[in-house]
Amino acid sequence: MSEVVTFCRSRNDGRRCTRPLGHAGLHRHRTIMWSDAGADPAHCSGSGEPGEPAAPLAGGFPDGRALCPVCLRFIELDADSRLLAHDTADETETDAEASRRRDWLNAHGW
Repeated sequence: MSEVVTFCRSRNDGRRCTRPLGHAGLHRHRTIMWSDAGADPAHCSGSGEPGEPAAPLAGGFPDGRALCPVCLRFIELDADSRLLAHDTADETETDAEASRRRDWLNAHGW
């Protein structure tokens, strides 16, 4: 059984910080480093884009939500089949949700 690793949610030019959540110091993705002042806004640029419900896993996950191609989160759709406004990360996301998303991506790709 594998554990879900929770990474820092900061992004810079679309690159996600690869340090653990709550780390001290600069954010890092490979050789690129940035401070909080240089981070991308939390609002995901995929908000409002067209989407369609993702294929469900056994058990129904992702429950009719669409995969955002920018932040790779499952997001509810509005009446016009567009992704609702959302941030690139969800501070309240549970380990179970992250694990189900990993299972979905392993089964369906992105």
